Amino acid sequence: MIDHDALSPTQEGGDAASAGGVDADRGSPRSISSADRVREAILSGEFAPGERINEVHLSRALGVSRTPTRAALHALAAEGLVDYARNRGFSVREFPPQAVLDAYEIRASLEGLACRFAAERGLSDAQREAMHAALRDGDAVLDHEELTEADLVAYRAVNVAFHDAILAAAQNRMLTEAVRMTLNMPGSTHRHIVSFTHRDVRRRHDDHHRLLALIDGGHGWRAELLMREHVLGLALMGRGHPESAQFRTIVR
Repeated sequence: MIDHDALSPTQEGGDAASAGGVDADRGSPRSISSADRVREAILSGEFAPGERINEVHLSRALGVSRTPTRAALHALAAEGLVDYARNRGFSVREFPPQAVLDAYEIRASLEGLACRFAAERGLSDAQREAMHAALRDGDAVLDHEELTEADLVAYRAVNVAFHDAILAAAQNRMLTEAVRMTLNMPGSTHRHIVSFTHRDVRRRHDDHHRLLALIDGGHGWRAELLMREHVLGLALMGRGHPESAQFRTIVR
C-alpha cells in the first residue's frame, strides 16, 4: 500500500534520494519492488483510471529516488497498466468494460485448463497439502456467522493461495504467465468481488472444495468446467455495477 499523504500535491517537490539512495539500474531490486508496490496500488483502486501520476510525489511515497520510480513506471507501461504521453507523463490506463469482461472470459478458460492439467498430471503431497491448507483456513474464516472487513481481507489471502496452488499443480509456466496477464487489469483482478455476503463467499469457497475433490480424483474435464463457471460467475455478478459499494477488493 502507498502512503497517499506523501502524494499530496501541496508538498514541495524534489527527489527522495535521501530516503533510499539512487539506483539507476532499471532491472534492480529497488525498481522491481517499486513496480510491485505501484502495481498493487493501481489494481486495488488506490489510483483512479485516467489519473495522472506525479513522479515526484510518487517517489516520496515510495521512499526512493525518481530514477527507480521512473523505471518502475516504464515497466508498468510495458505491462499495459499505465500510459505514457510526451509532455504529459504517466497516467493510469483506462480499460473499457468490455475489455474487463473479456479478461474474465480468457481467465476462466485458462484457469479451467490449469485444473485439467493438475488433474491429469496428479498432485504431489505438497501440492495437495497447499490446497487443503487454503480450504482449512477458509473454513475457519467462514465459521463466523457474520464476516467483518478483517475476515474478508483474510479470505482474500486464502482465495489467492488456493488459485495459486492450482496453477502450481498445472506445472506449466506459459499457462501461469498467461493467467497473470489476465489478472493485471483493474476490475478483473482477484482483488475485486461483488460477492460480499457470508452466503456468497461460502458458495465460492464450496466451489474450492469441489474443485480439489475433482482434481484429486483425476476428473480433469469436470474440474475445468467448474472452474470456468466459478470465474465467469464473478464476472456476471460484477456486470453493470463495477463501481458500486458492493464491489469489494477480496476474492476471485
